[in-house]
Amino acid sequence: MKFIAEIDVMPLKEILDPQGKAVTGSMKNLGLSEIHNVRIGKHITLEIDAETEAAAKEKVDLACQKLLANLIMEQYHFTLHQA
Repeated sequence: MKFIAEIDVMPLKEILDPQGKAVTGSMKNLGLSEIHNVRIGKHITLEIDAETEAAAKEKVDLACQKLLANLIMEQYHFTLHQA
């Protein structure tokens, strides 16, 4: 079976997000001062061939832990659906 994973990787709340700070500052320059606390992360989509949904989840979780997210500074969340 083929599955599609939608993964969001975000910096931990305790970690400074310089990109987010820069965007927050730019919001004021655009007249959007009511927007604050911007956090910038990454969105990853991938396809997985697996026998079951549980096996696909294991593969995605392993990919996130070993390559896609730096667990010291980032957290991740993903959804999985059949292609």
